[in-house]
Amino acid sequence: QVRLVESGGGTVQAGGSLRLFCAASGRASVIINAMAWYRQAPGKQRELVASASTSNITQYADSVKGRATISRDTAKNTVSLEMNSLKPEDTAVYYCNADATLSYSGNRRNYWGQGTQVFVSP
Repeated sequence: QVRLVESGGGTVQAGGSLRLFCAASGRASVIINAMAWYRQAPGKQRELVASASTSNITQYADSVKGRATISRDTAKNTVSLEMNSLKPEDTAVYYCNADATLSYSGNRRNYWGQGTQVFVSP
């Protein structure tokens, strides 16, 4: 019911910057609430990187505070993540996430994008 499409991953040198972008599309009956970025490194659990509510209240993982900025366009249902001073430990698959409400039932749903690989070379 909601499709999330990410873009912007790739290979970056340590100290560099990148910007990830995610666009949500779907039925008008699905209301997008918070949107977020998660990441999963090889052999590790998926972790929250940053989130933004519909009122643009943001939250960041300690590991990226001061290096990451999440931006949300509620009208367009898009979210971007800009990261700078990248480190090799930022290497992971980054996933876009959307928390949504089905307007006809009030039920909550959670949606994931397909992921975009970010590799930070030393």
